[in-house]
Amino acid sequence: MYRYDRKVLSIAHSFTRDPDDAKDIYQETFLRVYRALPGFEFGSEFSTWLYRIVVNVCLNHKRSAARASYTPLEDVPEHSLRDPQTCPAPASLGASPERTVEDGEIRRHIEEAVETLSPREKVVFTLKHFEGYKIGEIAALLECGEGTVKRYLFTAVAKMRKRLKRVYR
Repeated sequence: MYRYDRKVLSIAHSFTRDPDDAKDIYQETFLRVYRALPGFEFGSEFSTWLYRIVVNVCLNHKRSAARASYTPLEDVPEHSLRDPQTCPAPASLGASPERTVEDGEIRRHIEEAVETLSPREKVVFTLKHFEGYKIGEIAALLECGEGTVKRYLFTAVAKMRKRLKRVYR
């Protein structure tokens, strides 16, 4: 668990962009690993098997979040409407306040565009561009062909380009 915990949390956070959801996915992943470990037959690398579980938990999380009921705005406490994710990050040494705000806006637009992708497109895009996996590794994690991964990636990038083109003309 110690060897893989940071990577699992990183994948979950890259997929959800929410620290609490990422922690839920992390916990669910290791619960599933613990339960399924006696049946693991070393037909693949342990890490591949583990990351496949993370991806499946992320996809299940996305599906269950889509089915979750919504809370009317008037029922939400005012203090919880302040979302730190939409606030720009604090200025680092040497960065101008204008640049910090601009970086925050760009990050927000990219995250919004990623959220418009289908769950499979989002997983492939996240693993490739945020986590640095190669096409073959992603194919092994998702148990599909490299051509399928490339198709998901191509579609995701095309959707992202189209969405971001409207913002940055």
